[in-house]
Amino acid sequence: MTTPSTRHPRPHADVLRDTATLTGRILRHWRGRPVSILLGLLFPVLMVVMFGYIFGGAMAAPGGKYMDFLIPGMLAMTMLFGLESMVVSVTNDTAKGITERIRSMPITTTAVLAGRSAADILNSVVGLAIMIATGLLVGWAPNRSLLQALASVGLLLWLRFAFTWVGIYLGLLLKTPESAVAVQVLVWPVGFLSSAFVSPDTMPAWLDAIATWNPLSATATAIRELFGNPSWSAGGWANQHSIMLALAWPAVLTVIFLPLAVRQYRALAA
Repeated sequence: MTTPSTRHPRPHADVLRDTATLTGRILRHWRGRPVSILLGLLFPVLMVVMFGYIFGGAMAAPGGKYMDFLIPGMLAMTMLFGLESMVVSVTNDTAKGITERIRSMPITTTAVLAGRSAADILNSVVGLAIMIATGLLVGWAPNRSLLQALASVGLLLWLRFAFTWVGIYLGLLLKTPESAVAVQVLVWPVGFLSSAFVSPDTMPAWLDAIATWNPLSATATAIRELFGNPSWSAGGWANQHSIMLALAWPAVLTVIFLPLAVRQYRALAA
């Protein structure tokens, strides 16, 4: 195993340059496999078609059309999909020895992990643009101001940022692409056990409680409010304070998983 070189404090300008370099490395890697990236970006669009047109006729949206209820939920789900793609990316780099080679270079941990996070945020911006365009094409429309629409995008990217650090930590912890399959399997229950597709008050009481307090539900409910789209009808603290929860949940996840990711990365050579 390669022993990383001794690290010394580096100027902030160097850290930023290293971060930009590593972000560019990931983006160039994606450019070399455009088909898989394109499929990843279009998969949420296929889910909109499936749930909006195949199942949508049987769905009852509180206070409006089901498509108006679905699109904000799918925007939030798109942010969750970044978690599994991050885990796969990190485990692939570890399995191929790329992570170990980068560790041997005079590059700070901050730059290595921040580069991954920055590249993922750029990818999510493209994904959001595609999903918003899809929503507009199928008849969905925001009914509030441009500022509130931008605030919704900000909440979505904030959630993606938090999920990015969860994904980095799990990828470093699992190490092999085969073990990453477990995370991919777990992402789906987290996504469906939320208010992304249906109102939690249609579920049994114990599932209702879990779905109501799901971080994904907080963001989906908050952006429905900001977009002026129909939301789930049940009252309760979580529904009435969804914007606050949409800010708080990603902050909690980041505070927990960002330090864990840094510690796990530094422990790879141990």
